[in-house]
Amino acid sequence: MKYLLGIFAFIFLFSCTSQKMDSKYSKIEYEATPCFGFCPVFKMTINPDRTAVFEAEHFNFSDKPSKDEFSKPREGTFKGTIKQEDYNKLIALLNGLDVKNLNDNYGEKNVTDLPSSHLRIQFTDGTTKHIEDYGKRGSEKLSQLYKFFEDLRKNQQWTKVN
Repeated sequence: MKYLLGIFAFIFLFSCTSQKMDSKYSKIEYEATPCFGFCPVFKMTINPDRTAVFEAEHFNFSDKPSKDEFSKPREGTFKGTIKQEDYNKLIALLNGLDVKNLNDNYGEKNVTDLPSSHLRIQFTDGTTKHIEDYGKRGSEKLSQLYKFFEDLRKNQQWTKVN
């Protein structure tokens, strides 16, 4: 009976910890650059412990953005902790991309008014990957990841630090 209870306790504890995804990423950074419109301009850095820094430049919080925002100071630097379920989804999205084998550059730069995204990944094995995507249309899976980062700006608890 003791062994049976021990096995059940082990399975229960293992199932609780298995909800946390082991990450092969030591730092995840996403940066969105300006366009000639109202594209959000920001940089977000996420660590394996889910702590994050969100550096908001322009067009991150406005319901009705205007070009006047460029003359205003940057929106600020914010810190927070990414919710566990969102972090798990982020890791799943990255794993589904096979990041190390993606191209370093996407997009045609013959159009001058599109935003770029920069995805910078540091892996736990010490390697890094930087993907620049002009126009943010490198692939459908990359576009899903970019939207996920844009959603994180609004669906997490952020505390302004400066």
